[in-house]
Amino acid sequence: MADNSFFEEQKEQSLIKSSIIAKYFDVWANVIISTQKRYPQHSQKIAYIDLFAGPGRYKDGTQSTPLKVLTNSIENSDLRNRLVAIFNDKDENNSRELEKTIAGIPKIEKLKYKPQVYNQEVGEEIVKMFESMNLIPTLFFVDPWGYKGLSLRLVNSVLKNWGCDAIFFFNYNRINMGITNEFVKQHIEALFGKEQTLALRKKIENIDSDARELFIIEEMCQSLKAHGSRYVLPFRFKNERGKRTSHHLIFVSKHFRGYEIMKDIMSRESTNDTQGVSSFEYNPADFLPRQMLLFKLFSPLDNLRDDLLMKFKGTTFKMQEIYEQHNVDTPYIKKNYKDVLRQLYDDEIIKAQSKKGKPPRKGSFGDEIIVTFPE
Repeated sequence: MADNSFFEEQKEQSLIKSSIIAKYFDVWANVIISTQKRYPQHSQKIAYIDLFAGPGRYKDGTQSTPLKVLTNSIENSDLRNRLVAIFNDKDENNSRELEKTIAGIPKIEKLKYKPQVYNQEVGEEIVKMFESMNLIPTLFFVDPWGYKGLSLRLVNSVLKNWGCDAIFFFNYNRINMGITNEFVKQHIEALFGKEQTLALRKKIENIDSDARELFIIEEMCQSLKAHGSRYVLPFRFKNERGKRTSHHLIFVSKHFRGYEIMKDIMSRESTNDTQGVSSFEYNPADFLPRQMLLFKLFSPLDNLRDDLLMKFKGTTFKMQEIYEQHNVDTPYIKKNYKDVLRQLYDDEIIKAQSKKGKPPRKGSFGDEIIVTFPE
């Protein structure tokens, strides 16, 4: 059962979560709408679906994610004529309160399609429904209290169609405890896969908490990738003392552009960075984590310099091509690549020029700059 005390007040972690999702929705929607305008023969709708939506506001009056998405959409003429908003919460009190809260949003009537609020248990039937549908471009958000209702099938049922991305809350505390608990075995297997769960149980036997977290998050990301979603990006939340992980926000997409947008947003919301490389973490204690998560997620900028010289040794590529080939599953954003390449050029280690043979402008490094690496 969901713990409604969660909505008594908005903790800073919840504010950051809502901010990340609302910011991504705005940028994602603009990208999708721009594409739709070029192809008017296709659907001119976009959707936001939240299956664990809550009552809409915290007790202190602060808007939760559904209201942020709706209020932002009302102010955008393209969005308000295209947005199909679907919310669900199995708690009847939450769903009723959300309906009232939505009805009270100023100028809500400007939305062409009235937001729909449902009161259903998230399970097999909803998964089957999504699997059988051809979805319009959809941003799909899943924020369960624990793990019940969250599954690989649920996430993948939405991601199969063009323009669809998913974001879900991974409650690390509860999932960590549930992995070796036979009473919730079916829920854990739905989340990781049956064979992966068995392998994960063996991996995490008799290891310390830091390594255990690494294996669990890595397994979650790899399970998502195994189902065709190449781009997976986790953002970690520490507890109030900054000592332990409470949960992760995990973004999943089939498209590099979505990955790039979300990485930039998560980077800006991080509380720590090293040499301009973000931690992809919110830590109330502003404590830089000691362990690495998801491949090389906390590598410093110095490593990028060395890695580029090794990976692209003796080759010639545009800056944008270098960035796209190297970026996935690293903590680096485009600015990091430009900074490193600029420094390598200033140090006369690489050669760089525009299509017309001109050197990069002082202090910058454009996407189309052609780079030649030494042998």
